[in-house]
Amino acid sequence: MLIDKPLTWSSFQAVNKLKYSIKRRFDLPKKFKIGHAGTLDPLASGLLIICTGKFTKKITEIQAQPKEYTGTFFIGATTPSYDLETEIDQTYPITHIDDVLIHQTVVQFLGEIDQKPPVFSAIKKDGVRLYEHARAGVEVEITSRKTTIYEFEITRIALPEIDFRVVCSKGTYIRSLAYDFGKAMQSGSHLTALRRTKIGDYKVENALTPEEFEKVILNSEAAE
Repeated sequence: MLIDKPLTWSSFQAVNKLKYSIKRRFDLPKKFKIGHAGTLDPLASGLLIICTGKFTKKITEIQAQPKEYTGTFFIGATTPSYDLETEIDQTYPITHIDDVLIHQTVVQFLGEIDQKPPVFSAIKKDGVRLYEHARAGVEVEITSRKTTIYEFEITRIALPEIDFRVVCSKGTYIRSLAYDFGKAMQSGSHLTALRRTKIGDYKVENALTPEEFEKVILNSEAAE
């Protein structure tokens, strides 16, 4: 099922919404297999693929496919979470940044790159999620990992904002890309908008919101 996850919803909330609708419609047992193929942060919207029953076996395969995102970088300031979850902690000059520098910097991030996940992420370190360490004020050493940027296009420049489109491999953090992009321009940057538009050949324009999905399910029940 292709779901267009709304802004501020967690991926878990979206799965639960569908789970409730499906159970109500088909009178399924309390426990049945359901899960999503790739988490989206609450501050991101867009394509969430949810699988049920035997199709949950395909989750790993779906997650491995390239993903496309669109969004906005705010240049000249950083936040600890690399997005709007936390307040700006430092500002930087942007007077030296022009279109030429922006497009030159894009080239640096194409192909295989080393990337450190944000300190506010769900990755575990010593059995504890990084965001739990961060919220407790505990500093931990984060190991960089290999990721691949297949396409990186700047779609609008209106400093301090830059809009982009990125196609990337599994495990890429667009928040980290925002931070690293600003740093590469001798400035700072954080993510202010993010939308997942594709996973492999699956497109968000073919998706339903959780509320739309619920209406479809209920209408099919009424029609019987």
